[in-house]
Amino acid sequence: MNGILLVDKPSGMTSHDVVDRVRKAAKMRRVGHTGTLDPAATGLLILCLGNATRLSEFLTGLDKVYEGTMRFGVVTDSYDFDGKVIEERPVPALTQDQIQGAFNDYTGEIMQVPPMVSAVKVGGERLYKLARKGETVEREPRKVHVKEFALLSYHEPDAAFRVRCTRGTYARTLCFDVGEKLGCGATLASLRRTAVGKHSIEHAKQLDALQSPEDVAAALLPVNDALDLPAVFVRNASKNTVATGGALERHDLRGDCSAEKGWVQVKAENGELLALGEVHSEFGVLRIQPKRVLNAR
Repeated sequence: MNGILLVDKPSGMTSHDVVDRVRKAAKMRRVGHTGTLDPAATGLLILCLGNATRLSEFLTGLDKVYEGTMRFGVVTDSYDFDGKVIEERPVPALTQDQIQGAFNDYTGEIMQVPPMVSAVKVGGERLYKLARKGETVEREPRKVHVKEFALLSYHEPDAAFRVRCTRGTYARTLCFDVGEKLGCGATLASLRRTAVGKHSIEHAKQLDALQSPEDVAAALLPVNDALDLPAVFVRNASKNTVATGGALERHDLRGDCSAEKGWVQVKAENGELLALGEVHSEFGVLRIQPKRVLNAR
């Protein structure tokens, strides 16, 4: 069983809990997720099964879209309501323009400090493990790109928002930073991931609907259409070159290669995904080196 599974993660479960449930339903061990969601968060979790696990790093790096709610006037040690309330402040009479103005200050390429309750490693140890011991350590800011940070509605003290961002962006930290910007503090109250790259929550399956290998198999998406990367098509006579990891040249391809560098999908003439490869082009000579071979027999 090979393919991509879109699951709507329920609240109260870890991403690893979801993986374990799908492993039991599918009766197979080779299942992995492509980016965690906090236990309280819901929404799109992409799982890779079988050979598709070789694609996981390319799915993990895709842009994410979240919709959520922040509550003004409350600050917690984890920046969400799973943590301990450490401060409560009065909420001023905020307008939607004021809130959106604060959102705009955290849009674009920004430096973000990860929260203490996170999986980021400092000194070889996960921050959340240090937080459990009551420790707080310095965290290096990380560069992230927030492509959209939009106010959807405001009913005091709760502001509903949508965030479109790159990998590694913490919505909890955005809430905390906005609260500090406005002076009243804020905490993430709810969060739902609605999209990962081109994959939408609308096409995700409820976890309870996945009870057997047949349920899982029926819900799988083929790896052929899982990625947004450009594709090249290999002549049937050159499929063995892909299988053995040999470099491909122009004469091995049917059609052109639109990329001059970076990763491409290497597909058979019938559209089957055979491998992922890296493009190298120097002095007009094109070479594609297969790196993640899935199926080239």
